[in-house]
Amino acid sequence: MHDGTRTPYGFALHAPAAPAASAGPAGPAAGPAAGPGAEPGPPPAAAASAEAPSGGKLDPMTAWKVLIVDDEPAVRDALRRSLAFEGYETALAADGVDALEKTAAYEPDLILLDVLMPRMDGLTVARRLRASGRRVPVLMLTARDTVGDRVTGLDAGADDYLVKPFELDELLARIRALLRRNSYAQEHGSGTGGEGAAGSGSLDFADLSMDLGTRDVTRGGRQVELTRTEYTLLEMFLSHPRQVLTREQILKAVWGFDFEPSSNSLDVYVMYLRRKTEAGGEPRLVHTVRGVGYVLKDDGA
Repeated sequence: MHDGTRTPYGFALHAPAAPAASAGPAGPAAGPAAGPGAEPGPPPAAAASAEAPSGGKLDPMTAWKVLIVDDEPAVRDALRRSLAFEGYETALAADGVDALEKTAAYEPDLILLDVLMPRMDGLTVARRLRASGRRVPVLMLTARDTVGDRVTGLDAGADDYLVKPFELDELLARIRALLRRNSYAQEHGSGTGGEGAAGSGSLDFADLSMDLGTRDVTRGGRQVELTRTEYTLLEMFLSHPRQVLTREQILKAVWGFDFEPSSNSLDVYVMYLRRKTEAGGEPRLVHTVRGVGYVLKDDGA
C-alpha cells in the first residue's frame, strides 16, 4: 500500500491504495471522496484530512498545514497527493509572489519552497518572510547542489535544504523534523525575559541581551550587529545558558541539516559571534568544550 512510484521530478510518490473506480472494501465510507473532481491517490480518509481543517483528520498530531511552492504544476500536484496521503493539509502556490500571498492567508505550519521560479525566486521569498518577522519553517527544494548554494539558501532564511532528485521518505522525514523542532521551540520558548527565557520579550545572560521583538542585540548597552545566521546561533546559546550543546545539536537547530564532519562552518560562525560580542573588550561568554561543542557561561564559571 505504501509502494513508491518514481516520477520524472526526482522523488517517489505513494501508489494509490486502489483504483478510483473500484469500490473495494471501503464501500460507503468512500462516499465523500467520490464525484467529478475526485482523483485517485490518497485514501478517502487522507484526502479528507487534507481538505477539512475542522474535521476528518486521521491524526491531529499529523494534521499540519503545508504550503507547496513550485512553478511546475506536475510537481505541485505530485507533492500535494503524497502529503495528503500522509494526512497533511496542503495549499499550492505557483511562484514567489503567490507564495507570499498564500502564506498570509493560509498561515502554514511549513513551506516547501522551490528556488527558481518566475516573478519572484525562492531566495527572495525566504528573505521577505524573515524580514517580515515570520518564523514559519522553510524547506527549500532545488536542483542547485553546491555547498555555496546551500549556504546561500540557509542564510536567506531557509531552515533546511533538500537537493533534487530526492526520495519521498527523506522529504517526509525532514518535514517531520522541522515540525518537531518548531513545536518544541514554541512550547519551550514562551517566556517574558530573563536568563534562557524566550518569546515576545527578551533573552538575557550576564550583560548580553537579545530583544526578540525588534531582534536587537546589545552587550553592556553596546549595539551588536549580527547577520541572520549569527543571530540564530546566539539565540540558541541564550535559550540554553550553561548547557553544553553538541556540534550536532547546533548544526541541526541553526542550519537544519548535518554538515560533513570535517566542516568548520560552525567554528567560523562562533568566531564571528565572539568577535562581535567581545568587540568592546568584554569577557568571553561562548566557550569551547573540546571534542563536544560549545557552552554559554560566565568566564571562569
